[in-house]
Order: sequence, then structure tokens, then C-alpha cells
Amino acid sequence: MPDFDKQSYWHQRFESETAFEWLIPSSTFMPLLEAFLNKLPGSDARILHLGFGTSDLQVQLRTRGFVNITNVDYEPLAIERGRHLEMTAFGDVTMQYITADATNLASVPEISSQRYHLVVDKSTADAISCAGDDAVLAMAQGIHQSLADDGVWISVSYSAFRYDNPQLPFDVEVIANIPTAKARATDPDIYHYCYLLRPKPNV
Repeated sequence: MPDFDKQSYWHQRFESETAFEWLIPSSTFMPLLEAFLNKLPGSDARILHLGFGTSDLQVQLRTRGFVNITNVDYEPLAIERGRHLEMTAFGDVTMQYITADATNLASVPEISSQRYHLVVDKSTADAISCAGDDAVLAMAQGIHQSLADDGVWISVSYSAFRYDNPQLPFDVEVIANIPTAKARATDPDIYHYCYLLRPKPNV
């Protein structure tokens, strides 16, 4: 398995990669987010997008009218790609881009000083899981501390067991099973999973 948890892997990859969507296109993810976007307090609701890489999810969110989006990635080249993508799409850059480790969000003042109404990731927890269960738990704990009252975390993963950890400070629900494409009609059904994670009370 590639070293998805290593910054060096992403640096080498992003030297040539300019656009890639993990697991599902952002256009497929957006309808899964719609019910939660509709509940946000307004267009200035704070959204934290973790591990954006070379996805266009942040562009989809801005197109939907949200303006207060913080995009976080482990690799500085992703920051360049993200800003360029936004500039190409809108003619300006208004979103925030931060180089940070998603397993140590509390160490980033720009993040730890905010409370987010929605946190999203598309397979970022999968990449972090390459460093072990403790790394995913550290990511979850940082997100828990960063959420506003009634804030939620929406996560897409290839794993049906990604958040099966009794120490996780979230109640976890699968809100969608997303079928993967088949090469042949006789291939087995394989799914990706869209999780809703709500903070456990009093944690």
C-alpha cells in the first residue's frame, strides 16, 4: 500500500497531478451533503474541508453560495493547486487554504480559534488510517474540538469499519452506501460509505 499517511508521498504525487477525485466525484458528494447544507445558518457558515488535495469540492461548495470555507491539506503543493482552481473558476480567491496535519488540528491557531458548522472529508481519514487507528482517533478528536454547537462531520470512506472505535467521540451513522462501478455485470457489489458523525454529548 502506498504511504498515504506520508507528506513525501503527496508531494511527489502533486508535482504532476492537477485534478483527482477520491472514491466519488465531488458532484456525487454534493447531493449527499445537501440536507446538511440546508441546515447551516447561512452562506457565511464555517465549513472545514480536510485533505482537499486536487479535488474540486471546495469549488462546488463555493458555487453553492458558501463563502467561509477553510481548506486544509498536508502538502503545500495542494495549496497552490487549490488556489489556482478557485481563481480559474471564479476569478478571485476568497477561501482560506492552510497547510496542516489533520491529526493535529489543535496546533493550528487559525483552526483551533474557530468553531465549524460542518466538517467534510472525502477519503482523508482513509489515508490517515495508514498510520494506524490512533491517527484516525487523533483526527476525530481534533474535529470534535473544532465543531460548533450542532456541527457535524460528513466523511466518505471505502471502509465499512472506518469508525468502529469505542474511543471515538462521535455517534456514527452510515447515511449512504455508494455503489462502485463494475467492469462486468457479474462482478460483486462493492460500496463506499458516507458517514454522518455527530459529537457525543459530554465528551
